[in-house]
Amino acid sequence: MSKFNGHQKYYTKEGVLVPGVTTILGVLAKPALVPWANKLGLQGIDVGKYVDSLADVGTLAHRIVEAYLKKEDVDYADYTPNQRTLAERAAAKFFEWEKKNDFSVIKSELQLVSEKHYFGGTCDIYANLNGKKTLIDIKTSKACYNEHFTQVSAYKLLLEENGYPVEDAYILRIGREEAEGFDVKDVPMIDVHAEKFLACLKILQINNKLKENRILVEK
Repeated sequence: MSKFNGHQKYYTKEGVLVPGVTTILGVLAKPALVPWANKLGLQGIDVGKYVDSLADVGTLAHRIVEAYLKKEDVDYADYTPNQRTLAERAAAKFFEWEKKNDFSVIKSELQLVSEKHYFGGTCDIYANLNGKKTLIDIKTSKACYNEHFTQVSAYKLLLEENGYPVEDAYILRIGREEAEGFDVKDVPMIDVHAEKFLACLKILQINNKLKENRILVEK
């Protein structure tokens, strides 16, 4: 596996490039984004800059947690002092949660490929949590959305296929601002979400075939 332009690339054992989980879920419509962006626009907020700034805070908060679990240092060079402050406050919510639970990490940022279904993904945390082998996905967002649960189901498929049993699965939603708060969400009907994910994968594969055929016809 290798990184290119900030996006993870996943390959099967035979060297076949396969799509990642987030790419696959891109086939889903996100109708809630339109009214949300419109609301910000009416308030005179530059949506692009607002999203980019919060995304940077979320990325840094995620990196702080990852570095803590891997016992690594964090490089703050690309972030403003304000972004660092917000990210550290956000990451502190994870540390507070950890203290309240019997938690020990087994793997973090675990990159896996499904040879059965031909897709890849990176699981945030695989840990012993309160006596159970647990998949934990960190979301730095203001809420948990349906596609987040579907995403976690895909990571469960990857873990189990690669020999990591999953007894529990949770989303830790870490708000980037105080108003966004903190949530621990289990994943309801995770097997049904897995069916949904595999349907999305099939749609992406069909779309790719149609695209390839269109290119051939145009030539």
